[in-house]
Amino acid sequence: KQVLIGLVVNRDGLPIGYEVFDGNKRDVTTLEDMVELMETKYGKAKRTWVLDRGFVSEENLEFLRERGATYIVGSLKSKLKDFRSQIDSDDWTQVPFGVEVKIARHPEFGDEKFILCRSEGRKEKERAMLNRQVDLLDEKLQKIKSGILKGRLKNDFEIAQRIGLWRGRYPKAERLIDVELIKDSDGQPQDLKIERRMERSDWAQKTTGCYLLRTNLTEEDPAALWKTYMHLVQAEKAFRMEKSDLGMRPVFHQTP
Repeated sequence: KQVLIGLVVNRDGLPIGYEVFDGNKRDVTTLEDMVELMETKYGKAKRTWVLDRGFVSEENLEFLRERGATYIVGSLKSKLKDFRSQIDSDDWTQVPFGVEVKIARHPEFGDEKFILCRSEGRKEKERAMLNRQVDLLDEKLQKIKSGILKGRLKNDFEIAQRIGLWRGRYPKAERLIDVELIKDSDGQPQDLKIERRMERSDWAQKTTGCYLLRTNLTEEDPAALWKTYMHLVQAEKAFRMEKSDLGMRPVFHQTP
């Protein structure tokens, strides 16, 4: 049996509200319940909610705005491409732990603003993970190519299965590599064309260590906004303590 626990902490990391949900409920569907729980316990107030991107949807943000609440939330990394020119510029503000931040705006989001963040430590970690995936995927594809050239792999379906297996195993890398099966005049597999998507590869390397926040706060100092978002660490710490002290462990309810 699996349950889902929603936990609210204040900026000092003290738990001030929790709820237990059915285990098959997605995180994003729990926000309204948690907000209403807080309002029932402590009354309505103009709270600032700090949420990671697992809780973010346009419906949830509109729900918060209707209540007069402010928020700083994580945003999808795919949104970074809308700020390509601002990532390349030099007007970043240095904050602790080797992180740089800057405010950016998007014409589709009115008074809301985004905080571009890039972390040197996170950059090295993500770049190493990406490069490892690319190298491993390329190695597997080269083995398939070798099998085709040597005549060991002749069945289209089997070749496609193998390619799909390894592309699925390395999702970060598969977007950066194009694969095309070359056939001879008789329609038999002849070769495997493997090409790096250089534009995507360059962008992936440039945005390693970058992440995006979104807020409707009027504060214009990117360092102050980033510091507020980092209070989310307090909630994560509370969960780690809970799992440690209560002996809670992940339930692996899915099998291959």
